[in-house]
Amino acid sequence: MSIRTLLVDDEPLARRGLELRLAEHTDITIIGQCGDGAAALGAIAAQTPDLMFLDVQMPGLDGFATLRAIPAGQMPVVVFVTAYDHYAIRAFEASAVDYLLKPIEDSRLAQALHRVRDVLREREAQTHCARLLGLLGELSGRPTLTLDEALAGDHSLRLSPKDARLSIRDGNQTIRVDPASIRWIDAAGDYMCIHTEGETHVLRATMRELEAQLDPRLFQRVHRSTIVNMSRVKSFRTHINGEYFLVLDSGNQIKLSRSYKDKVALLR
Repeated sequence: MSIRTLLVDDEPLARRGLELRLAEHTDITIIGQCGDGAAALGAIAAQTPDLMFLDVQMPGLDGFATLRAIPAGQMPVVVFVTAYDHYAIRAFEASAVDYLLKPIEDSRLAQALHRVRDVLREREAQTHCARLLGLLGELSGRPTLTLDEALAGDHSLRLSPKDARLSIRDGNQTIRVDPASIRWIDAAGDYMCIHTEGETHVLRATMRELEAQLDPRLFQRVHRSTIVNMSRVKSFRTHINGEYFLVLDSGNQIKLSRSYKDKVALLR
């Protein structure tokens, strides 16, 4: 991950010193430097940096006033830079991730960057979660879906019939599979093999994840590692040792585990 960084300090030498120290951190990309708060506001609006090193004492807008003027949606992660440690409390009250005292020590800079990376990873995870909930909300017809509701996995959260297709990544393309075309699904290590009419698709997933997306009235677990589309079952037969086999419309025979026998609707 490249951390797009803005340096804001009215002292050119201070900016240069920080620039040289940051060059040792390969994930930091300096996208701009500003000598005052007003210029920083313009740079933030135009370039939306991930991180800003912000000097506290500057002519015109000081560091705190600059921070207050940044719109919430454009707010980068902030590390204050100051020559006076009595600004530390105000820095944290202003929600800065860290503050650095001039002259900046390499060890303290490394510590501050560690905190920055943690915050950015958390932000990225929250953004990803929000996008995922938005997608699940659209598919389920519930745009205000919460994380607890999504994790609950109840039947009301299943994909609606018109959108009830599985998305399977195959190389550089995504294939949308109609569940009605699926005959059975079985596990192969960390992957799932989805057997459809004439094709077998492979995706990285778990049984539980697929069960959550499929209609339980049609797709039932018949073995620890097998799910069957019960509408594709034409008959079942017993084996000499008392085992059962489901015979599909394709002629394939799927073993029915004894532990799942009583749970299969076809045999009730």
